[in-house]
Amino acid sequence: MDNERIRALCLALPHARETVNWGHHLVYWVGDRDIGGKMFAMTDLDGTGTGVLWFHAGAERFHELLETDGMIPAPYMARAFWVTVEGWEVLRPRQIEEELKRAHALIWEKLPKKTKTLLGLPEKERAKAIREQKHRAKAREKTKAKK
Repeated sequence: MDNERIRALCLALPHARETVNWGHHLVYWVGDRDIGGKMFAMTDLDGTGTGVLWFHAGAERFHELLETDGMIPAPYMARAFWVTVEGWEVLRPRQIEEELKRAHALIWEKLPKKTKTLLGLPEKERAKAIREQKHRAKAREKTKAKK
């Protein structure tokens, strides 16, 4: 397993998006973050962080996964039930795929109704609505900056 395979797995999930955050993390979102999407997993792009993969485990799986050698509570995110995989060999590829699908599903359930409705629109309508929402968000930011 590696970053490219994780990327392919995550982006194959419904409504998954990616961003680069904090300089060296590839972050995977359920829905675009600008419209209320939420993170479900991330990988370290340059090997300078703790571990190779972080994902949302959920309250029920969190402690069970921590019993696995090479899995630790995710720094800064453990209180939200995120775990860190310290190396690619810690879990088999099939297990990683299952955990990422589970993380995606758990986060999907936590999305606001408005975001789920927006993501459920047909492709053209969704793209237009997302563009409009991003435009409104940028306008609000400019207004705040002027004050």
